[in-house]
Amino acid sequence: MTTIRILIASLALALGAWAYQAASPGVHPVSGRQYANVMGVAGASWLERPERDAEENPQAAVEALGLKPGMVVCDLGAGSGYYSIRMAQKVGAQGKVYAVDIQPGMIKLLERRIKDEKIKNVVPVLSTATDPKLPDNEIDLMILVDVYHEFDQPQLMLKKIRKSLKEDGRLVLLEFRKEDPKVPIREEHKMSIKQVKAEMEAEGFEIAEVKEHLPWQHMIFLKKK
Repeated sequence: MTTIRILIASLALALGAWAYQAASPGVHPVSGRQYANVMGVAGASWLERPERDAEENPQAAVEALGLKPGMVVCDLGAGSGYYSIRMAQKVGAQGKVYAVDIQPGMIKLLERRIKDEKIKNVVPVLSTATDPKLPDNEIDLMILVDVYHEFDQPQLMLKKIRKSLKEDGRLVLLEFRKEDPKVPIREEHKMSIKQVKAEMEAEGFEIAEVKEHLPWQHMIFLKKK
């Protein structure tokens, strides 16, 4: 990672307030963590930046999910579909990827992308802040890539997530490491393992595994208690 790349990433979030919706998030009642503002459609280009390969290594993240052909998975907070497309390749034609986002503008980008790339197994879903609008007991694995920390009502959303996951379904959070001051991301867009543990256990999840092989992010696997 070069100094220039670090500066670019830092400026994108530290100075790029234009990319975020201006809402007052509040704090989590268990951990005291301040909720972060949601990245708006104006920030979609940041999701597709070339530097993301070096900064986050999404290929390694997707490989670590252990996806199999025929699985039904969800990319919650899918944005422009950066992870959704990669997951679709892994689950194959018999599998399905629900690409869920709260913003109509992101859903339009998703729909355009899957049409242009002729992808048949990605299903865009417009959600709300408290409901991902997914069928009950269908999801094998759900991933939230730098998304969970932006929920302003995480308790309600996690209840719905629990219902959509199969009994042995897994929830995976990718979150920038709050414990590492060298990760050049705004503090409210980072999370610590301690915060994740406290918030998730309060909603009926437990940490099954933590992988720390990515450059800037925790990869946290959770299961239902």
